[in-house]
Amino acid sequence: MTVRASWLLAGPPDGQTRNDTRLAPSGTFAPSGELTSRDGVIAGGAPLLATGAGAMQVRVGVGRALVQGTSAQGAYPVAVTAPETLTVEDGDAQYPRIDSVIIRIYDGLYDASGDTAVALEIVTGEPEASPVEPLLPPSSLRLWSIRVPAGVSAGTGGITWASALSDRRRYTTSYGGIIPRGWGSNFTGAYDGQYRDIDGVLERWSASAGRWETYRPPRDLETTTSGATGATGFALDAFAARRVGGMCSFTLIVARFGAPIPVPLGDNLTDLTVATIPQGWAPAIDTEGSASDGYGDGGVRVNRNGTIILRTWTPGGQIAGGRSIRISAAYVQ
Repeated sequence: MTVRASWLLAGPPDGQTRNDTRLAPSGTFAPSGELTSRDGVIAGGAPLLATGAGAMQVRVGVGRALVQGTSAQGAYPVAVTAPETLTVEDGDAQYPRIDSVIIRIYDGLYDASGDTAVALEIVTGEPEASPVEPLLPPSSLRLWSIRVPAGVSAGTGGITWASALSDRRRYTTSYGGIIPRGWGSNFTGAYDGQYRDIDGVLERWSASAGRWETYRPPRDLETTTSGATGATGFALDAFAARRVGGMCSFTLIVARFGAPIPVPLGDNLTDLTVATIPQGWAPAIDTEGSASDGYGDGGVRVNRNGTIILRTWTPGGQIAGGRSIRISAAYVQ
């Protein structure tokens, strides 16, 4: 059973009053096929928001939507220009049910209704021990579902709206636009390069892979091999750094000259500055890196000013003359 609430295409049917749900001109929307569009609510504010308006009444706020008919019909842009109130039937004596608030298109050229109208309606579900959402008539769009407990009525206090309403608004957008997250967001993309927003993550449909993929914008790659220097007692042999999207990494090689620096057993190396990298390539905060000469290894700290300090080394080893120490680190600048 359906409860018809409002009408307007060419005019209301006999016995019905003209209301504030109507067709509204709109542009081309995101396709779902060669001749069909992805129907749904048009984002902006809180479109078509449902709230309890009485014990057994639900109020649907203003908003716009697109309702897709058959491929021959095309899509119908709809606007609710004033809030409308719908009445829910009393609950079944034995079982709960789930009703759905929908927008429905009546077009006498394509259906047997004899009407040319658009309506906000409630589709009443079947009472069952474990109720499910009702099937929808053709050319309709589900907005909200309402859980109706067994035996509920205005006389028993009515529906508890805070827990009874389930948001079923799915969203659409213009062709090429980013589809906002909403119920029904787990859909297959219609074309390569389509975009959607999922909880703040931008995803792009890859037709070749057949899946949504996290969008990563192209970013310029920067590299350098100059600007680093060895500290006292160390000669710079090589330096190479690269940066993309704020992520930086480098490899640096220094050779110790002069007397070896021993590392006692059971103790550690006194902090030793070994090199400096260019300031523009330094991390935003002090960062740890690794070092090795093939005989021993340790850790370095890359400071915000670009200095590299060797902080640990293999106990009982030494920083021997002539050996090359390879240092590397990666960080977000």
